[in-house]
Amino acid sequence: MGNTFVTLFWRQRLLNQAVQRLEDRDFRVVRLAAGQWSTEQDMHRAIATALQFPDYYGHNLDALNDCLGDVACYGGYGDSAEGAGLVLTLTDYDRFAAACPRAAQVVLDIIADRARRAAVLQRRLICLLHSNDPDIRFDPVGAMPVMWNSDEWLDANRRG
Repeated sequence: MGNTFVTLFWRQRLLNQAVQRLEDRDFRVVRLAAGQWSTEQDMHRAIATALQFPDYYGHNLDALNDCLGDVACYGGYGDSAEGAGLVLTLTDYDRFAAACPRAAQVVLDIIADRARRAAVLQRRLICLLHSNDPDIRFDPVGAMPVMWNSDEWLDANRRG
């Protein structure tokens, strides 16, 4: 997490070691086999089941953003907000990225953004991403512009 909330692994051994260290520190680890997702809907079903999203989950990227935000900031549905944090481990992500490149990128962006927001509330969300492709690349995730505070957001409120 020192550099990013989404960390990429190629060697399964290193991923397993990282997961073990986090489990030893009382993180809740949710393992998802992204290589089995050939469609965006496959991804939504798997994540919704693993994180026990409510029945009203909309199975789209906006709904993922909303429900993952709840889990990251307040604990899982039915969980308490206690514990070290949540680790999402997505294996064989290169296969999902090949099948659904836009969704794969957006999912990582959502996770990074939600992890940053959770950190503000002193919660932790970490994503460990496994790829069989040692050359895989993703666009930056979780980037946010420097923004004016809410009282000075309007240009008129900073003039005069």
